[in-house]
Amino acid sequence: MKVEARTQAARYFFVIAAIALITAVDFKLHVNHTTVALMFLVTVLLTSAYWGLRYAVVMAVGATACFNFFFLPPVGTFTIADPQNWVALFAFLITALVASNLAERARREAEGAKQRRREVERLFALSQRLLASDNVLELLNALPKFVQETFSVTNAVVMAADHPTVYRSSLDAPFEESVLRSTLLRGEPITQSGVSYVPLRLGMRTVGALGVTGDELSRETLDALGSLAGLAIERARALEALSKNRAEQEHERLRTALLDSVTHEFRTPLTSIKASITTLLSGANLDDQGRRELLTVIDEETDRLNRLVGEAAEMAQLDSGMFKLDLQPHHIEDALKPALEDAKASLDNHPVEVVVAPDLPKVRIDVQRIREVLMHLLENAGKYSDAGIPIKVTSELKDDRLVTSVADRGPGIDSFEQSLIFEKFYRGQNQRYTAPGTGMGLAIAKVIVEAHGGTIGAVSQLGSGSVFSFSLPLDKRS
Repeated sequence: MKVEARTQAARYFFVIAAIALITAVDFKLHVNHTTVALMFLVTVLLTSAYWGLRYAVVMAVGATACFNFFFLPPVGTFTIADPQNWVALFAFLITALVASNLAERARREAEGAKQRRREVERLFALSQRLLASDNVLELLNALPKFVQETFSVTNAVVMAADHPTVYRSSLDAPFEESVLRSTLLRGEPITQSGVSYVPLRLGMRTVGALGVTGDELSRETLDALGSLAGLAIERARALEALSKNRAEQEHERLRTALLDSVTHEFRTPLTSIKASITTLLSGANLDDQGRRELLTVIDEETDRLNRLVGEAAEMAQLDSGMFKLDLQPHHIEDALKPALEDAKASLDNHPVEVVVAPDLPKVRIDVQRIREVLMHLLENAGKYSDAGIPIKVTSELKDDRLVTSVADRGPGIDSFEQSLIFEKFYRGQNQRYTAPGTGMGLAIAKVIVEAHGGTIGAVSQLGSGSVFSFSLPLDKRS
């Protein structure tokens, strides 16, 4: 208040000084009456345009008095001898006042336009911040602070229709909860005790209520703010519902895929085990070799079942993130050689060429996990390639990463399926029922490689085979 009073006093002083300066200069230079009147009139217009009507009125009255006293005969008195000068004097005063009023109106309209532009910019800035939130509770928690910071209000509070909690920009925000609830229930704006309460609307439906203090926001801005906040809340609700629906659909898809995969994969070994045991229990006349063959089938199929269960358990563990890598510097061959042994059954009918670039540096890996990745890639190459088709394994440096690839000349993968083969339980449409597997191997490999900070991918062309590659960051300390 003191600063405002000093500003007003300074402006009045400037008005008086301007009148005195113009009068002194024109009187000393003997400027004609018309020029003096125009100079006073321009000064009045400028004062009204920049400072307002009250300063312009003071300027107009003071200029009229000085014009009469110093320039209209008889000079030095307020007496006017010539009636025409009376007309000129009153014409000057009326012109100055009318022009001041017009200038003041134009100034107010310009200020109003600037204020509306600022409010539109603030509403846009607020909309950008509101649209960044996809969670209803997070949005309600942040909304009062967003409004406070964007519109420079002292405090803000908000309440949603389906959340009884009142969210505030600060703990000492002054408001009446009963009035806020009344605004929510009635859907009508209320101003009480310096607090503006506005309903948050989405069309004709009220989804919440907002209260602001400390700034004179226009009714239009408050309504727009209420509509914008209501739209943001409803958008967040819709996104939450959509995410939940998608999660349920994905859960159902994975459950169906798991049941389909597990049912098919478990049925084959169980059938073999059941048939072998039934034969042994039937008392059929079997020689030692026949019994040994049946027991071998039971042993192999039991191992297969054990592996299937192990892969499913490992996939669940990797998905939950409840695993820890034992990272140590190793050569890639430390994982590759055991992996070739692990995949021997799938590679028996394929010549395997291994090309490892000389003097490769060590990489920090969990050697058992990377061994598992290589085993899955090698087994896939063996399973989906015809007998006798060669398989090539390479490892080389590319930029600052070690890239290891497994290439086959199998049937290839359709371009559409290349983006799906690393998904859990996904199996190619043409191979789903022609080769054993659960569709978990590549998904497990992807999680392991990414946990090492690497990437994995496939390049394939139908009829020309596939190349599966994964890259690992180099150990900078090696």
